[in-house]
Amino acid sequence: MKSTYEECLQACRECLEACNVCFDSCLKEDDVKMMVDCIRLDRECADACGYAIQAMTRNSPFVKEICEICATICERCADECGKHDHDHCKRCAEACRKCAEACRNMVA
Repeated sequence: MKSTYEECLQACRECLEACNVCFDSCLKEDDVKMMVDCIRLDRECADACGYAIQAMTRNSPFVKEICEICATICERCADECGKHDHDHCKRCAEACRKCAEACRNMVA
């Protein structure tokens, strides 16, 4: 269980960072309006990952439910970022997919 926990924590940290980079980079794009859904989901996903990290590190009795919703949000963010050709979006989508998988493995 410990290794799965550590893997999930690491994936959440990496995803949170990738979402923050993507969020910030999207704000600098020429067509920011086209990036609105990506920006919104980057924020949601970063917050979900942060909450999941907190839940795991404090051994919350709701850790499974929190990681389940985190995985769902990560998948949605990956889908949205996957629609864009920007490097930051591609990196974010990859980090989100890894995090979703790690969260699902943790709650399995």
